[in-house]
Amino acid sequence: MKQSLPEYFRSRLDAIVDEINELVSIETPSHDIDRSLRIAELLASKFREAADSVEIEKADGAGSHIIARAGIDLGTCPTLILGHTDTVHPIGTIDKNPIRIENSRLFGPGVFDMKGNIPVILEALRYLHGEKIDRPITILLSCDEETGSATGRELVEREAAKSSRCFVLEPSAAGKVKTGRKGTGVFCLEATGVPAHAGLEPDRGANAVAELARQVDAIHSLANRDAGTTVNVTTFSGGTTTNVIPAFAACEIDVRFSNAAEGDRVEAELRNLSAQDPRVKLELKGRINRPPLEETKDVMALYERARAAALGLGFELEHTQVGGASDGNFVAALGIPVLDGLGITGDGAHTLDEYIEIEDIPRRAALLTRLLIGE
Repeated sequence: MKQSLPEYFRSRLDAIVDEINELVSIETPSHDIDRSLRIAELLASKFREAADSVEIEKADGAGSHIIARAGIDLGTCPTLILGHTDTVHPIGTIDKNPIRIENSRLFGPGVFDMKGNIPVILEALRYLHGEKIDRPITILLSCDEETGSATGRELVEREAAKSSRCFVLEPSAAGKVKTGRKGTGVFCLEATGVPAHAGLEPDRGANAVAELARQVDAIHSLANRDAGTTVNVTTFSGGTTTNVIPAFAACEIDVRFSNAAEGDRVEAELRNLSAQDPRVKLELKGRINRPPLEETKDVMALYERARAAALGLGFELEHTQVGGASDGNFVAALGIPVLDGLGITGDGAHTLDEYIEIEDIPRRAALLTRLLIGE
């Protein structure tokens, strides 16, 4: 094509925005199977139309995962592109954050995280089809990423094991790609004590709330800010009524860590917590649910390639490390280089003010396409 990549995608901008609006208009909260199936069917059709060579695989989970395979298999490992179709927003959020354009920003539930980026993938595929896709590409859009990928993880790891590199179309961080993400752990510590009448014979009881409260400082002490490890009690509940010594209490614990060793350390220490009142039983539930995406030499080499591609397209691409996790974490744990946060610039993820910057759409489509063209 005679047009440059940015010029080409600028000429496609209205069509891309229309396609983003179409996807955002289908609200797909995690675990809404009917709506997940609906958007999967729509996307399967769009991927088939984008390129003649596309093969579609659907996998049931907490909805429908969709895998699109494109390109010519010449014995080389595919490039894996990751995204997800589910959002955190319940049905009806679109009435509170309707699809609209204000000050060159496109608003809507899930538009930033991350439905706006699915048409970017489709547009890159359409362009490459016109130029002939001469290398294999695998696109995996999971349907339960926002809730921890309980059913999607197996597919992500399966496809990652076949791949040479991975691009994750999660939202950018103020325009920066993500070369590091913390691993995550979600735990629940339960305390079971002994009930008693709070006024008549409180000493016969073993207060589960009091015991769990004593554990909070011990839990928080496991954090290591210098190593990038945070440990926070995020919810706390217990008791039944005002005149009964509480026999049960529970708290949820959020753990974030920059390297696998720190995750293992925190989990081991949480499991070793012991009650100060021997009549109270402590039980830890939960696990490390995502390993970290560590900033390795291979990851940074992939970033430098992307940075050079961006410079060739006329803009500077910076990188950062963030506390949130994505399905890219599972890929990184297998030793596959990952570049995350390649999506459109915006803000307001998981809020009623979620939006993307329309002017950034052609730039992100051009960058993804350039990365797929070059080795």
